[in-house]
Amino acid sequence: MEIPVINIGNSKGIRLSKSILEQYNITGSVELILEKGRIILKPKSIPRKGWDEMFKKMHKEGDDKLVIDDIFNDETFEEWK
Repeated sequence: MEIPVINIGNSKGIRLSKSILEQYNITGSVELILEKGRIILKPKSIPRKGWDEMFKKMHKEGDDKLVIDDIFNDETFEEWK
């Protein structure tokens, strides 16, 4: 795909079509990576986005219980001393 470099104020830039923005889930910032003669635009993601709300929901629904016990019946702490 070929796109023109356009003037944006005193700078230059490119425009990305709405379909590209939607396909690659670009809603805000992008990460610019310069690699071996290439320019890579990568959607900026927010790790663990929404986890806080999901943890609250899990707690409210009682779904935040341990799957396995922290301590097993045959475990001793002597080996850690």
